[in-house]
Amino acid sequence: MNRVTVKIEKMTCGMCEAHICDTIRKAIPSAKKVKASRAKGEAAFLTQESFDNETLERAIAETGYTCLSISRETCKRKGFFSLFRRA
Repeated sequence: MNRVTVKIEKMTCGMCEAHICDTIRKAIPSAKKVKASRAKGEAAFLTQESFDNETLERAIAETGYTCLSISRETCKRKGFFSLFRRA
């Protein structure tokens, strides 16, 4: 599972956040838990599939926002019972 963080410029309201979330879901159909924050100037989501950064950048640009960067980090899914396992 990968956590993707997209730095986005020009989000100014809650509708902007919703618009960005919809754009990400359309551009990356495998995106899960999509969230955007105008205060942080970023959007984040989880995906198991790889995708082309240019596809996402283009989709965001077509909506009138500016994609500044895209970063990915691998994350492990943590279930409830993982709290009880010892390392």
